[in-house]
Amino acid sequence: MQSTALESVHIALGARMVPFAGWNMPVQYRGILEEAKTVREHAGLFDLGHMGRVKVHGPQAEAFLQRLQTNDAAAIPPGKIRYAMILNDDGLTQDDILVYRNPLDSQVAGDGFFVVINAGNCARDLERMRMIAKDFDVVVEDCTGSLGMIAIQGPKSQVITQQLCKGDLAGLKYYAWMETELCGVPLMLSRTGYTGEDGFEAYIPTGQERRIWDEFLAAGADHGLTPIGLGARDTLRHEAGMPLYGHEIDETTNPLEAGLGWAVKMNHDFVGKAALEKVTAAGGTGRQLVGLTTQSKRCPRQGYPIAKDGKEIGKVCSGSISPTLSAGGTPTNIATAYVEDAFAAPGTELQFVVRDKPEPCVVVPMPFYKRQR
Repeated sequence: MQSTALESVHIALGARMVPFAGWNMPVQYRGILEEAKTVREHAGLFDLGHMGRVKVHGPQAEAFLQRLQTNDAAAIPPGKIRYAMILNDDGLTQDDILVYRNPLDSQVAGDGFFVVINAGNCARDLERMRMIAKDFDVVVEDCTGSLGMIAIQGPKSQVITQQLCKGDLAGLKYYAWMETELCGVPLMLSRTGYTGEDGFEAYIPTGQERRIWDEFLAAGADHGLTPIGLGARDTLRHEAGMPLYGHEIDETTNPLEAGLGWAVKMNHDFVGKAALEKVTAAGGTGRQLVGLTTQSKRCPRQGYPIAKDGKEIGKVCSGSISPTLSAGGTPTNIATAYVEDAFAAPGTELQFVVRDKPEPCVVVPMPFYKRQR
């Protein structure tokens, strides 16, 4: 079991720790729904030290990334970030990733690119990256052990982070990153997120994580900032319609049926491209990912069958109580599921099956929640 640099901090704060993708991580400090509400209304602080962090540099770094992943690395401007997927030869999803092109003349990040990958897929992704790198003049450098990662998410995130940050955060656009100082420490700061809220990620030199974590909590004390665990993070990303590997996407799904075709650019030769071209030519796979809501007292959970008139047409990928949609007093449960194309239109009435008992649900557009900008 691996530990992040902040493990002792989480334990001291009373977090319930659980194994996650080989790491000992905080699943919650308080109630999950309470933590989710805090992020939607104020701000939450997340330890993301378990995520994989990889520098990619060298004369053929861009060409290497064009082969590795689905988005167009050549079209990423300096200082910008793109969402993408790593596929296998069959066009099925090995991981979803973020690809950062370093700012020009960077003193901290160096030249080339930076890639953030999922903790559970880190070893496999690195193996794939190093295998493909043999055909290119490129260096793949695993920085997971030398860079910490802390995120702040929520409507108060900018005002809190600005207290600690030397740079002007108002000028840092969504899906961009910059070189700056946080608490006097030179580092890279990005503006993305996995909750549907505004927020930032700090890539911190090893040894400075505890100090910056404590400074964040002190700066955010008057703004409602609290630590947030993996449980609320999962609920928040689910409400925001963001996929999670092992749920909406995995090596049984392709990005087109998952509704992620916008992150696939067919103008370069990536692994799995030929397979996706065949899927497109065939008119799809016959199923697609949809959102579901229900006012049932039962909550749809991963693996529950989805049925129409007694016939199984799919299975639940993720399911949870929605703290945001339930705010009006009526409990609302949400789910994602792959269903047959004929039943994917919004408004279609379906059932999820719990112990052979059907419960009503309806197909709805995703995301379930979208913040007001």
